Amino acid sequence: MMCEPGTDWSSQLAMKRKPLTEYLACLCSRRPWITIAIWSVIIVGAAFFSSKFLGSAVTTEADFTNMPDSRQAKILLEERLRGPRKVSEIVIVHSDEFTVDDPRFRAAVQSLYGDVILLGTDVIESGVNYYMVPDNSMVSDNRHTTLMPFVMAGSLDTADSNVAKLLGVVEQHNITDGFEVLETGKSSIGRDFQQIASQDLKVSETIGAIAALLILLIVFGAVVAAGIPIALAVASIVVAIGITAITGQFFTYEFFVVNMITMMGLAVGIDYSLFIVSRYREERLRGHDKIDAITITGATASRAVLFSGMMVLLALSGMMVIPSTVFTSLGAGAIYVVAISVLAALTLLPAILGLLGDRINALRIPFIRRRDVGVVGKRGGFWDRVAQTVMRRPIISLLLAVGLLSACTIPYFSIRTGSSGVSTLPDKLQSKKAFKMLESEFSSGLISPVEIVINGDVGSPEVQQAVRKLKSFLAQDKSFFGEQVLTPNQNADLALLSAPVSGDPNSEESKNVINKLRNQYIPRSFNGVDAKVYVGGEAAINVDLVDMTDSYRPIVFAFVLGLSFVLLTAVFHSLIVPLKAIIMNLLSVGAAYGLVVLVFQEGVGASLFGFQQVSTVETWLPLFLFSILFGLSMDYHVFLLSRIRERYMQTGDNSESVAFGLRSTGAIITGAAIIMVAVFGSFASGSLTIFQQIGFGLAVAVLMDATIVRTVLVPAAMELLGDKNWYLPGWLEWLPDFHIDSDKTVDAADKKSPDGG
Repeated sequence: MMCEPGTDWSSQLAMKRKPLTEYLACLCSRRPWITIAIWSVIIVGAAFFSSKFLGSAVTTEADFTNMPDSRQAKILLEERLRGPRKVSEIVIVHSDEFTVDDPRFRAAVQSLYGDVILLGTDVIESGVNYYMVPDNSMVSDNRHTTLMPFVMAGSLDTADSNVAKLLGVVEQHNITDGFEVLETGKSSIGRDFQQIASQDLKVSETIGAIAALLILLIVFGAVVAAGIPIALAVASIVVAIGITAITGQFFTYEFFVVNMITMMGLAVGIDYSLFIVSRYREERLRGHDKIDAITITGATASRAVLFSGMMVLLALSGMMVIPSTVFTSLGAGAIYVVAISVLAALTLLPAILGLLGDRINALRIPFIRRRDVGVVGKRGGFWDRVAQTVMRRPIISLLLAVGLLSACTIPYFSIRTGSSGVSTLPDKLQSKKAFKMLESEFSSGLISPVEIVINGDVGSPEVQQAVRKLKSFLAQDKSFFGEQVLTPNQNADLALLSAPVSGDPNSEESKNVINKLRNQYIPRSFNGVDAKVYVGGEAAINVDLVDMTDSYRPIVFAFVLGLSFVLLTAVFHSLIVPLKAIIMNLLSVGAAYGLVVLVFQEGVGASLFGFQQVSTVETWLPLFLFSILFGLSMDYHVFLLSRIRERYMQTGDNSESVAFGLRSTGAIITGAAIIMVAVFGSFASGSLTIFQQIGFGLAVAVLMDATIVRTVLVPAAMELLGDKNWYLPGWLEWLPDFHIDSDKTVDAADKKSPDGG
């Protein structure tokens, strides 16, 4: 027996000498109820913490963890002028029939204003309307529209919580005959983003889970076997969200962290369980009893899951290097759910298998043939023919595959990066309608003006002259709207020059405005003046995020690629295998980049997929896609190469081992890839461009990786290299052998015939 109960000290010690994954599989399968009880407590606890603390763990405000220009401006303003910036909301009243000079217009505005003020100072700190301060900048040129700016009480998070009350008043007055009342601002826009993200999450969860279940039913041919991977994925998601809720009391996450956890949890959680359940069923068909089959699975598929998970976590950790809460939120959420998915696959899944045994094949689906990959891996099948076809013409196959992926990469070299703003929201949303009206009648830059912070003796003649010169530059630039207001602090050693800009603060035009300010207007105005000038505000934050991402990209690439090379070298005891894996993964990542640019930025096929064409690709998307895709593609690479190496160590025949690896994993990797494509594709079906880009980019990359790379590039390259695939110089023989294969996986029948998958 490979896995004894361990009733005495000697047998316990013997079991603990097994490799970790084998030991865990044996231990948990022998004590299933204890393992399941522990996990049940963890899941219930995580659900409780999520319900209590998740709301306070997330925010709509991005921030830096280093000190770019925009953050220095923000800190100076908070410390020496105004404290934390208050959130402004702009209420717009429009009438096609009346002008602001009509008594009915005045009555409508004053009634609305009064109801807003009645919300109290714990919701609305202050506000003003045109009839209180007859400022013509608050009225449109045709006098059919006026705006009312309100300052929300408290911090951004407080404003986000209270903005629904203001929206309620606005909606009540919007039904008044002859008047349209709308509201926009940082909190209302953020609220719409959160609501759409939540709605998209529910839809994508449902679509993704149903699609994954249907694919699993086809792969396994049994309801129970198909349901287990989904159940484990859901459990991993619940626990990861619970961890986010707890850690979010110390580190604030961006609101989309839950979408990230759900998407990654469904994808990797289902795939890891799929590989393990498939190997267990294979070992049962080989004749091993239940516990031995679980133990062998722990020594092979579970070990592959562990190292694959390590590769994914390693790639995701690259995002944690970047000093921005956008990247740390995305990275942390994905890291939590991948780590929990691996832990569940190594402990909870063996316990479930130990409890169910062959009942995992219960509720068989009529007319669907049972698919057990190791048995299907016999010569002559579809995947064997694919492998033989590719390896008969390896050079042509290699050139065609590399050429196709390279062609897909070409559009990437024209990429323009930026941030999603309110202009990417669906047109039906109230904040989007108000934003468009504000933009057409006034300036949308009123929501988030550029903040020019002057640190110096602002009362000195030199600084005053520099400010006047700067104002003259801004007055001549049509990108700026209205008059710039200078606000000094009490000590006259700091001042804020607020400059509204026309257009969305996230647009390419606003980016150009910030660059002109920093590179032209400010240097010309303050040349030789004893003062330091910083540019802040939302538009400046977006520019700094782009610049920071560009500067950190080579660091992240070097970090992830370097550590991946080291880990793969240790796992496969080869220099060629990790080098080849990295090159192939870079090809698939580059192709994904190019297709995202082609579809979203250039608009090719965007309407076909139901996507919104935008002028820029999300700033953080290339680095995010690199980290996610590099890790996920390594998943398949590790599973495929582990079976190839396992066979090579048994036979010493490179060509046969490559063919065996492809035919024994082809169906299961394809099934796993289709599940990932379905999950990612469901997230791309949402309304927000940000998730459309993420889902589409991940889906096409995984699809290409599991088809072109795994089916063509890998066998072609390994056939050309032959035994050199496993080359390791003598001076590296000291490396520890973290091999994934096991010497327990070949039974007597297999040893007699190389055909026995």
